[in-house]
Amino acid sequence: MKWNRKFNYPFLNRSAVNGSRHYIVNQHRLPSVSTILSLTKTEEEKAGLASWKARIGEKAAQQITTSAAANGTKMHSILESYLRGRENLELLDFEEENDLAQKMADLIVAEGINGKLDEIHGVECNLFYDDSKGFAGTADLIATYESQLSICDFKQKNSIMKESYSSFHTYMLQLSAYSLCHDKIFGSTITQGVILLATKDLVFQIFRINHEKLKEYQQKFLDRVDQYYSLINK
Repeated sequence: MKWNRKFNYPFLNRSAVNGSRHYIVNQHRLPSVSTILSLTKTEEEKAGLASWKARIGEKAAQQITTSAAANGTKMHSILESYLRGRENLELLDFEEENDLAQKMADLIVAEGINGKLDEIHGVECNLFYDDSKGFAGTADLIATYESQLSICDFKQKNSIMKESYSSFHTYMLQLSAYSLCHDKIFGSTITQGVILLATKDLVFQIFRINHEKLKEYQQKFLDRVDQYYSLINK
């Protein structure tokens, strides 16, 4: 696992517009990929979220969401440190001996990173698609992953993910959006998107999207971009 800094990733400032994350690119405020996907949720996604909240209650749903976000942030921080070579995961000293975020990060490193990353090109990379209907975001990892130039994202979930879940399709749309940005900025050809996921029960999952399927999701995301701009320009 070695670094190859052949891509010069930009640093983008962030700002909030009506409470939603935007990135400042050439004095324009471009909506984040997550902002676009949030505003253009399908009716099925909205119904599923409402049903879950109704089933467990608003307060419990908020607690679960907040806890998962905090754990995910910590897990990402550990993985970022590992990839940048700032620390050795085996030597990290956390307040809790059996820290869940550390265990989940360890699992992703062992099952999804070690022996699979040919080259690291960037970690926490700001990317943008500067266009009349532009967008921007931050990819967890851009690497040559098992010989393919790839966008990689780290995910944590409370339980295993299935390809039928709406969250799976959201993740695929995120990867496709980042690949569009990367190809536009650098003239690259991203051929693969990879999700490396750990559950709180320490189950590892890997999901890939490539070739024609990646192109399909790129178009699906661009359709969501059109929908987003139609909504905000009403």
